[in-house]
Parts: sequence; C-alpha cells; structure tokens
Amino acid sequence: MSSTRRLFLLNAGLIPAAAAALPGVASAEPVAQGFTRPDTDSPRFTVAVIPDTQYLYDRDRGDSAPLEASLRYIVDTAREHNTVFAAHLGDMTENGLRGEFTAISRTFRILDRFPYSVLAGNHDIDASKDDQRGPSPYLDEFGPHRLRHSPAFRGATRDGYNSYHVFRAAGKEWLVLAMDWRPSAGSIAWAREVMRKHPRSPVILTTHEFVHADGGDGKAVLSDFGQKLWNDLVKDNDQIFLALNGHYWPPGRTVLRNTAGNEVHAHITNYQDRYYGGSAMIRLYHFDLARGVIDVETFSPWLQDQRSLSALAQQETTRSGPGDCFTLEIDFAERFAGFDPIPAPKPRPVREIVIPGTVAYWRFDNRDTRDLSGNGNHLVAQDTPQWSTEHHRGQPGHGSVYLKDAYFRTVTGAPMNKATFHRGYTVEAFFKLPKDFGDANAWCALLSRLGSGADAGKTGDDPKEALASLALSGGRQLQWAVFPLNQNAISTNWGHELPSGKWWHVAVVNDGRTTTLYVDGSKLLRNPSTPAVGFPAIGDVWLLGASNYERKVGKSFYGWLGDVRVVDRPLAQRDFMLR
Repeated sequence: MSSTRRLFLLNAGLIPAAAAALPGVASAEPVAQGFTRPDTDSPRFTVAVIPDTQYLYDRDRGDSAPLEASLRYIVDTAREHNTVFAAHLGDMTENGLRGEFTAISRTFRILDRFPYSVLAGNHDIDASKDDQRGPSPYLDEFGPHRLRHSPAFRGATRDGYNSYHVFRAAGKEWLVLAMDWRPSAGSIAWAREVMRKHPRSPVILTTHEFVHADGGDGKAVLSDFGQKLWNDLVKDNDQIFLALNGHYWPPGRTVLRNTAGNEVHAHITNYQDRYYGGSAMIRLYHFDLARGVIDVETFSPWLQDQRSLSALAQQETTRSGPGDCFTLEIDFAERFAGFDPIPAPKPRPVREIVIPGTVAYWRFDNRDTRDLSGNGNHLVAQDTPQWSTEHHRGQPGHGSVYLKDAYFRTVTGAPMNKATFHRGYTVEAFFKLPKDFGDANAWCALLSRLGSGADAGKTGDDPKEALASLALSGGRQLQWAVFPLNQNAISTNWGHELPSGKWWHVAVVNDGRTTTLYVDGSKLLRNPSTPAVGFPAIGDVWLLGASNYERKVGKSFYGWLGDVRVVDRPLAQRDFMLR
C-alpha cells in the first residue's frame, strides 16, 4: 500500500534496476485466448476490474496461479456476462523488478487480444517521480506497444504511462482513462483533450490512488492526491461518472457531486490484505441500462475452482460486505444528458396512427377533443380538464390532459357507442399517476362503457358493474373487466403494481376469443384463458377518464391521460402506438 518502504529500498540501492526472472513467481505459461465479441447493442454488459496483485508477484514469494484463474475466468465467461472490458488498477507487482514484470507479463498473455487496460501503481515504478520518470520494467512489458493488441486501445501519452481505451456497449461508445500513479500536468491536459475529442462518451476513470475508506465504516473520502485529481480533472468534466482505484484498503465507496451537479461514483477496490494476497479477487460491474443499475460483485475464481478449501479460504471465495457486493442506481439517460442528450422523439402525424381498423383516436396536444380517426367518435368534456404538455416519451402526441374531477364522454350517436367488437379489439392508452395515488383513488377508470351488466341481461358476479372498464386498484394495479357477449359473468385481466410518478403505456388486446393485457409492450401474467368474445352494446356512451357503477358515473381518473386509441382488431406488439 504505502510507498514508504519502496522509496527507502530504492534510495538505499537495495532494489536493482533490473533482475532476472525469479523462480516461483510464475507457474505454467498461460495460453493466449481469443476475444469473444460482445453484443454491443444489448443494454446489459460487464466491466471486469482487477485490483492490486502485488503480493502474487513478489520476488520468489509469489504465485501466478490465482491471477491466471481470474484472467481465464474473464475470458471464458465473456459471452455469458457480455464482458466488454477489463481494467487493472495498479500495483501489479510488489517491487517493480524486471523478473516480476516478466512473470506477470506472461500471465497477461491470457488477455492479449481482449480489451483491457493496466496502469502503474506506486510499487510498479519509482514512486517518487511523476509519469515523466522515464524507462521502467513496467513500461517495457505493458507500454503502448503491448496495449496495441487490445481492440479497445486508442492511444497513450508520449511517456507511455497513461492510456485511453474505447469500447462499444449498449449502442454507444464508452471511454476508459487509465491514469498513472502520479500523472503530470501535461498528462492531465492530455486526458482533458481525449475527452474533448470524444464529447459524447461516458468516462470511467481508473487510477491507483483517488479515495480511501480508512474510517472502517465503508465510507470513502478523497485522499490528498485524490483531492488534487478531483480538482484538476474530475469535477469539471461531467463525462466522468465512475472513478475506480486500488492502493488502499479496506474497500469503500462514496458519491461525489461535480460542478454540473451530477453524481460521480468513487470506489476503492483492494484485497491484498486478505488471504493469499487477495487471491486475485476480481470485481464485476454488471451494467444494466434497461433497469438503470450497475450490479457489483466481488469474488476469487481461483478459490471457487478449488475442490477442497480450508476454513480460512472458504471465507474468501466471495466477498459479500456492503463495500464488495452492492447495486448502484443510475438513471443513465439523465446522468449523461449534459454531454450526450437523447433527442426527444418528434410528434408523429395522425395519419401514421390511424391504421386500418381504427375506431377512435384521441390526443390532447392541441386541446382537441375530436376523434382524429374521422369516424365521429368525438368527446365532450365534463367539468374542466387541465391541459398539459407532459407526455410519455414514446407517445405520438406531445400532450396530455390532467384529470381529477373532470372526465369526457363520447357524443350521443357516436358509432362507437353501438360497437360490440365481437371479432376482437385493441384498446391503448398512455397515463401517469401522481405520487399520492392511493386507496382513495381505487377503481378510477381510464376508460369505461356506461351501462351495467344488468342492462345487458347479465346476472353473474355483480350485475351493477360497468359493461367494460379499464381501471386501477388502490394498489396501482391495472384491471380490464368486461361482461363478454358469450359469458354471464365478468371476465377480468389483472396487472401488477405500477410505480407512480412515471408514464406508462397499456394495451388490451382481444383476438376474438381471449384477452391479453400489456404494459409498456410487455405481456402480463394474469390473463384469463376462458373465451371472452366482445361485449354488449346498449347504445350508451363511453366514458374517458371515469368509472361507472349501476349506470352512475363514479370516480374520475386521477392523473395524466395521453393518447388513446381503439382499434376493432387485435394488434401485434410491434403495431402499438408505443415507440
């Protein structure tokens, strides 16, 4: 960890500038592996992190087997984890001897042609100097000439101690800065220039020293040098969202706030103080942009592969503390919006939405209550709705109506009032619930058909219920309930609990026999298999934004209602309004 002992030995002349390969440092020579190309469009990918391995390459006291196992694991599971990159955090060796670097260089042949980065820690070089220190065994083995084998390598500083790498994942380019133990002012300027030339790339900063968690509570803080690096490079460069370092122990993490007001996650990762010099622990950062998280796990592939372990070794196979195994919640689109904004979709013209079979199409971006399908199923406002520019990102129209006490009904004589939909139908709607939506708002409906089951001669279940209703429970579960033509009782589809404060798309699809409920284009579970064909038409109006019971209008919908479309046939998911 500390450079004190290292500097003493250097100044005393006890560490030679070069040494022959030392016995016992390396085991069998690894076999170079090929690179399994990742799925660069998947929203899920993994970055592997390798912290300090110095005790495994320490004169004649080391053992390369643990690191060999870790590197082989990274390569062998690359397809399984969609691993796109591997980063070593420095202190590759204990003494920076040529023999030690010869040994670890041999081990790293496993990663040749795999995208990876390395950097020098204080034990790898003359730690009393910055990156203008000149030649070293580290540079001889892991300088830019070696990194050119990596498909992600893009360039290095002239001194060779700092490099940058670009990989593609989740449909975009990501950048890794691998910075020296003590980068010079020129190298800091170089890093800024690299980011300037890649202005839309999120950046992971890797360096040997940045934060430490010496307090023992897992809460990391900037070291003195880390504060300088923060001031000189990180805080004013919004692209850097994740900073990883080794050097110190125990592990810890913190969240810093940069000049733009955005979060920078900073993690110290080092296990050299643990059993067997850390047993070549690796940390996997599993990015999931669909869920908005990074799931982090830490373990030793070498220990996990052994058939028989001592009680001490068994404790080290997997690290499960809060600083080792955790989840970061990141709204990636929001976090990266300052330098890589996702263009908002433009409103789509009505002609694209009025597809064959469209019975009614209502959108509220122009305070319009007309049926835009051209079929005359116009709406009449009841009370005073509030118009809004809020809308679902994938919604055709860029507007909505906020309903609390107001609602709409179709005009008398609208063709839709008489439709039975016996050959199938699709009902779609965009909506958002307020944060305080709860039991008091239970069974408010997005859409319902005025009239009860009793009006249509239905006697099963509760005949006072509406003929058809798309409503929400107090627990924010969608429910499509209908008296079908071929049943005497209610047929019900159920959704799951939906978080409030978020826009959703719902689709109810009936193929002329059974009905399926979809949320955001995903099929839900609780869909009845009993045939439910159409629903009775007694000539009464439809209510948009209100429920009804025993023919009496009940609660109006509480929240925002966006585009609504009704089609007289089942639509495939690809044909939904959602984009």
